[in-house]
Amino acid sequence: MSSVAKVIRREWLDWPFFEPRHHAIGDVLDRFVQSGALDKIDHSDIDGACRRLVRAMGEAGLLDCAVAAPDGDAATIDSRSICLSRESLAYADGLADFAFAMQGLGSGAIALGGAAELRKAVLPKVRSGEWLAAFALSEKEAGSDVAAMSCTARADGNDYVIDGEKTWISNGGIADVYTLFARTGEAPGARGISAFVVFPDDPGFGIAERIDVIAPHPLATLRFTNCRIPASRRLGTPGSGFKLAMQTLDIFRASVAAAALGFARRALDEALSHARNRHMFGATLGDLQLTQAALGDMATDTDAAALLTYRAAWRRDVQKLSTTREAAMAKLTATETAQRVIDRAVQMFGGRGVRKGEIVESLYREIRALRIYEGATEVQKLIVARDLLKPR
Repeated sequence: MSSVAKVIRREWLDWPFFEPRHHAIGDVLDRFVQSGALDKIDHSDIDGACRRLVRAMGEAGLLDCAVAAPDGDAATIDSRSICLSRESLAYADGLADFAFAMQGLGSGAIALGGAAELRKAVLPKVRSGEWLAAFALSEKEAGSDVAAMSCTARADGNDYVIDGEKTWISNGGIADVYTLFARTGEAPGARGISAFVVFPDDPGFGIAERIDVIAPHPLATLRFTNCRIPASRRLGTPGSGFKLAMQTLDIFRASVAAAALGFARRALDEALSHARNRHMFGATLGDLQLTQAALGDMATDTDAAALLTYRAAWRRDVQKLSTTREAAMAKLTATETAQRVIDRAVQMFGGRGVRKGEIVESLYREIRALRIYEGATEVQKLIVARDLLKPR
C-alpha cells in the first residue's frame, strides 16, 4: 500500500470487548510492522510478494492465531485476535491482510474435519508460512448460491475422482494446498456437498486462467479433469462439506469487517494529515467547516462499524452464541462505511487522490472487493432480515 508501512493506533482496545492478551497481540503486530518486513516486499511481483509475506508472518508467529495447531480445535480460534490482526495489517498493507486471512480461511476446514494424519501433514506448514493455503468454494454459477455448485467428486474404490471448475479462488495458482468443495450427491442442494484436500501436483488438477483485478491479488480459475485423490483426503463425513464451509466462514466473517476498518482508519488518518497541512485561502483545508463536517462523519461512522465488528467477535468468543445476524451486520456496515470514508478521503486530496501511487488511491481500489466477497452487501441484508424473522 505504501513504501513505508504505518502502525495503527488502537485507542479502542480499552473497550470491554478485549482482554490483556489482545494488547499483547497488538504489540506483536506493531513489532512486525516496525521491523520493516512489509517495506521489503516488492508489490510488483504479486505471487512472490504473497509467498514472502506469509513466510515473514509465520516466522513472526502472527499466523498462530489464525491457523489451528495439528492437535488444536479450529472452533476455539479467537475471532477478536483475528479481527485485530486483520485491522492492523490492512491499515499497513492490503496485500499483507489478504495473505494473512487466506492462511486461516484455507486451512480452517482441514482443522475442523481432517483426519489426524492429514492435519499433521498440512497444518504445521500452513501455520509456519511454509505453505500457502486456498479455499476453493465459488464457481461461475455458484457464488452467493453455493447450493448451485456443479463441480463433482465421485467415489471410485478408495479414491474420489473430481471434475469441474472453481473460480475467483484466492491464492489460486500459487497455493500449496487447496480445500475444495464438490458435489458428492448424498442429498439435493447443500446437503450433497463434501470437502476435500487437493494438492497442485495431483493428476488432473490445472489452472484454467489467472484473474487480474483492480487491487492486485493472486486469483485463478481451477480446472479438474478426472482428478483422482485418495478418499483419506475427504474432510468430515460425506455430505458435510457445506457445513464445514459455513463453520469456517463463521470463524472469519467478522474479520472481513475488521479489514475494512483497517482501510477506513488509514484513509481517515491520511485525510487528517492532509487537512492539517494543505494550505488554501489563507488557512488550511482543515479550517474549512465542510472539511470538519466530513471528518466528523468519517470518524463517527468508522467507530460505529468497529463497535458492530467487535460485538460480533466478542459474542462468538465469549458468549459462545450464534453470530449469523451480528457478523452480517458488521460486514455490511464496515465495508460500506469504509467505501464512503475512503471516497471522501480521495475527494479531499483532489487531483492527488486519483494519482496512481497515492495511499488513498490504493485504498480506493482495495476496498471495493470487500463489499462483494464472502457474501455481498445485498446478501448480508437478506441474512439479517431472515434471522430477524426467525423465533430466537
